[in-house]
Amino acid sequence: MVRSIGGFFAAVIVTYLLGVLFVSQANLANVAAMGMTIDWSHRIDAILHDLVNMVSLYLPLIAVGLLIAFAVTGGLLKFVPNLRLIGFVLAGFVGLIALHMIMKAALGMSGIAPTRTLIGLLAQGVAGAVGGFIYVLVAPAMPSSESQQVE
Repeated sequence: MVRSIGGFFAAVIVTYLLGVLFVSQANLANVAAMGMTIDWSHRIDAILHDLVNMVSLYLPLIAVGLLIAFAVTGGLLKFVPNLRLIGFVLAGFVGLIALHMIMKAALGMSGIAPTRTLIGLLAQGVAGAVGGFIYVLVAPAMPSSESQQVE
């Protein structure tokens, strides 16, 4: 149980770090497209700024999105436990995509500017997929009912 909770928190943190990294770089790419020069110090400053300033809003949203996605996946994996890796990776991907789609539908706008583009939205999905992979690495697999009967 503790490793499952630890795996969830690790997945949320990794998803947040990657998601913010992708947001920062996409925003800077848009600035660079306007002809401004962006050097590495600007990139690092932007990442650090976004990591600190997005934590109070984006981190809880990611946690809720992954909690729902992982809970649904955990229920489905009781029927197909051999698909655990692909299940949680896909859950993280879909969970983050759904988070942004729901925010757009509920607010009438994209809360995270780069998710207005397909590439930006998919990048957030990739962040969620990596979070799902981290969850699988850290959290133990639940024992199947067959192995419990043997003991």
